Amino acid sequence: MTAGASQAGVSNTQVDVGVASLVRASSTDRLIVSYRDASQVDAQDATVLRAVGIATNALEARLNVVNSALALRGAKARVLRQMGTGAHIYKLDKALSHGEMLSLANQLKAADPNIAYAEPDRKMYPMFTPNDTSYSSQWDLYETTGGIRAPAAWDLSTGSGVVVAVIDTGYRPHADLSGQIVAGYDMINDTAVSNDGSGRDSDPSDPGDWTAAGECGTGEPASNSSWHGTHVAGTIAAKTNNSTGVAGIAFNAKVQPVRVLGKCGGYTSDIADGMVWASGGSVSGLPTNATPAKVINMSLGGGGACDTTSQNAINSARSRGTSVIVAAGNENQNASNSNPANCSGVVAVAATDRNGARAYYSNYGAIVTLAAPGGDVRSSSSNGILSTLNAGTKAPGSDSYAYYQGTSMATPHVAGVVALMMSAKPTATPDQIKAALISSARAFPGSCSQCGAGILDAAAAVAAITGTGGLPTVNETESNGSISTANTVSAPANVAGTISSTSDTDYFKVTLPAGKTLAATLTMGSSSNDFDLYVKNSSGTTVASSEKAAGQVDSASYANGGSGSVTLYVQVLRYSGTGSYTLKLQW
Repeated sequence: MTAGASQAGVSNTQVDVGVASLVRASSTDRLIVSYRDASQVDAQDATVLRAVGIATNALEARLNVVNSALALRGAKARVLRQMGTGAHIYKLDKALSHGEMLSLANQLKAADPNIAYAEPDRKMYPMFTPNDTSYSSQWDLYETTGGIRAPAAWDLSTGSGVVVAVIDTGYRPHADLSGQIVAGYDMINDTAVSNDGSGRDSDPSDPGDWTAAGECGTGEPASNSSWHGTHVAGTIAAKTNNSTGVAGIAFNAKVQPVRVLGKCGGYTSDIADGMVWASGGSVSGLPTNATPAKVINMSLGGGGACDTTSQNAINSARSRGTSVIVAAGNENQNASNSNPANCSGVVAVAATDRNGARAYYSNYGAIVTLAAPGGDVRSSSSNGILSTLNAGTKAPGSDSYAYYQGTSMATPHVAGVVALMMSAKPTATPDQIKAALISSARAFPGSCSQCGAGILDAAAAVAAITGTGGLPTVNETESNGSISTANTVSAPANVAGTISSTSDTDYFKVTLPAGKTLAATLTMGSSSNDFDLYVKNSSGTTVASSEKAAGQVDSASYANGGSGSVTLYVQVLRYSGTGSYTLKLQW
């Protein structure tokens, strides 16, 4: 079967445009502790807290408690000052990681019911903004509505130490990719496809994939070279802060080009071997990959069910700890028929436009994991995704940049963020990465039915995999088996719940402000369980629902188009199994 590069960007608009990282370690030497008897509500303003003095001996006793907890961590504290809100700041004699500080805070809170809250006194910094000349055109990285919020992620991770394999058309050497490439491979056996006069070899450079009319089948039009892999590579890891061109998402990661697509697409057998080799597996006749990838980007696909060859290769890559990120497809249809996006274990990516809505061409459906910016150039090329390219229409020409659109462009956004995540937590497994992407995705600002858990949020994803951020978690309280007994949740929040019996069902009450869209996402604690998700209005009528199979993530949304807030009830209903779940509610 031929897996054509059907996900290639549909616009080839070209534009003429031509780090030092500001990442800070997430450590601190200060802890904020608020004691309930050390603050009171100001009589002049019921929302303002002010400090109340505490006797010296009481404060010394509390300091001793803090130091007892710190002794096991090899640190000692002193009281620095009291804040205007009444909270006290403890200054340590050495910095602890954010995780260590959270552990200390939780230990103190558990031991003293008089503590209202305790948390690290985190440092804040100006968010890193690249000086690349066309960064302002990369709305997909920084815009609040349709972007992935990359600048906040760059203050947490830049992808150092991670290799991302781009299984695609190969790559063209480019000034904005200089130093960003590690040795790859050309997997194409058929010289009619490879277009470089040779079969498999160690040169993954892209000679061009242009075709004449009818060359790829009767009625097929002629096409210019796409330089598809070069565009994808730039989104992932273009040189950044070099006063040139564009910025890459994981600009301190490396790209490993694995060439599998040429004239008229590429064969599944070559693509499967590419996955195995890229992830560090053994392929007969090929040298060992000296720099195995922990992330594979596949902006490619074809029709039909997931074949055994592809599934086995994906399983092989995942067994070595490699996450496989795949485009959902560009046919504006259910992605259940898009291979390999419909294979098990992959992260399947839909595309959104600049407004955060589903791009008109993007596939959708239950197999989609989440969405990311793919662009829409119909009204303006600047609404596409700008990245590295080559100016040649057939054979290679000079360096250039171009706006493309497609799920091919959405996929490397996710692959780049996964590189940030793996750099921040190198031991993360593919399942942990996928779960963190799902739990951290933000609600769609536009209409995107069956687009997965939400839009990719780079900073939230890194925070989720490291356990240093994300939404607050509240626990379900029984009994809440009806609308009248529903738990009230102050969203956005994650709800930790349990279906404990065959008759158990859980309801949660939220108040949705005017103009906002509720995004509810249900993740099972066990892949063998099947719980369903329903959103109901105050009269009990279902206004949104999701009934996916066991182990899959359910997501449902409801937009409040009125002028006032509305009360909604989110129900978790058992279909099979019992156990824990996480319900994310946000807007």
